[in-house]
Amino acid sequence: MSATIANFKIDYFQFLDEQGQLVGDQHPQLAQDYDRLTELYRQMVLVRTFDKKAVALQRTGKLGTYASCLGHEAAHLAIGAAMQPEDCFAPMYREYAAQLYRGVKMSDILNYWGGDERGNDFSGPQHDFAWCVPIATQCLHAAGAALAYKLRKEARVAVSVVGDGGSSKGDFLEAINAASAYSLPLVLVIVNNQWAISVPRNKQNSAKTLAQKGIAGGLPSIQVDGNDIVACHWAMAKAIERARAGQGASVIEMITYRLSDHTTADDARRYRPQDEVDAAWEREPIKRLRTYLTANDAWSEEQESELEASCAEQVNTAVEEYLNTGMPTIESMFDYMFAELPHDLAAQRERALWELPQQPEGGH
Repeated sequence: MSATIANFKIDYFQFLDEQGQLVGDQHPQLAQDYDRLTELYRQMVLVRTFDKKAVALQRTGKLGTYASCLGHEAAHLAIGAAMQPEDCFAPMYREYAAQLYRGVKMSDILNYWGGDERGNDFSGPQHDFAWCVPIATQCLHAAGAALAYKLRKEARVAVSVVGDGGSSKGDFLEAINAASAYSLPLVLVIVNNQWAISVPRNKQNSAKTLAQKGIAGGLPSIQVDGNDIVACHWAMAKAIERARAGQGASVIEMITYRLSDHTTADDARRYRPQDEVDAAWEREPIKRLRTYLTANDAWSEEQESELEASCAEQVNTAVEEYLNTGMPTIESMFDYMFAELPHDLAAQRERALWELPQQPEGGH
C-alpha cells in the first residue's frame, strides 16, 4: 500500500517587472497609490545615497568595516514599511532601509560601524533588537519576542531577516520549529541575494527554493521578486496581518542580488563573474520603480534632481554628527553589562582608569 500524505507548492509573486511595468491581471492597491510609491522611492534613494557615502568613509579611514546594502533597498524597505511601531524587528546587519524607516538615525548606523557601541543604543523603537553579526541568531531572538507577545496576549508581531547562507543555520530552522510548535506571531524573511560571502546559491543548497524550509516546519511560505517593492510590501503586509490576527508565522523568500562586496573587507571580483553583476544591475529595484513612476506621470527629472540634492544634504548632516560625536570613555566598556559589576571586572575597571590613557576630546 502507498499513499500521499503531504504535498506542497511554493508560489512566486511579481507585480512590477524588470522593465518597470505591471504584470498580471490583479495587483495590490499599492501599485496605483503613486503618492505612497513616491514616498517609498524617496526612502530607497536616501538609503542608497547613505550607503555610497558610508563606503567612501570606510575607504578614507573614517569608518570601520561596513556591510553595504546596495541592491537590497526594496526588500529591506518593504520590511520596515509594513510593520507597526509596536512590532519588534530583529535585524541582521545591513537592513538599514527598514531601520531608517522605523526611526533609526543614519548617525547611529555610522557610530556602530565606526566601532562605537553607543550606536547600538539607536533611535527608534526601544524594543527593536540591536544589530546581530552572529549569523541567524537574531531569528531566535525574534521567536522569543513573539512568544512573549503571545503569552501576554498582545497584538504585536516580531519580524526577523536572514540571508540565503544564514537560512542553513540551525538557529533559523529552530526559529521555524518554535514558530510552528507554538503558533507564534512571527514573520521570517529570507533575503536571498545569491551569495553567502563567496559561496553562490547553487552551491549552498540544491532545493528549488529556500522558502520551502518554512514548509518543512509547517509554515505558509512564498517567494517574491525582492527587487519589486510592490510585491515585497504586499507579502510583508499580508504575513504581518495574518500573524497579528493569531494565525501564526510565515516565511517569505525575497529574491534579490548583492550588487556590492559582502562587506568593505571583501573583494567580490575575486569570485564573482562581472557579466552576472552587470545583468543584476538591469534588475535593480530603484531604476525599476523610477521607470514605473515616470511612465505614470508621478515622477520627473526635476523631482529627481531635487531628491538627489536633498538626500546628499541629509547624509552629509548625519556624517558631520557622526564625526563630531565624542569618543566613549574607557570605563564605559565595563558599565552596561551588569546591574552589579562582578568583583574581578570591578578590579579591571579601576586598573583601566589608572593605567590606560584617557581619550582626548573630540570626534571620531
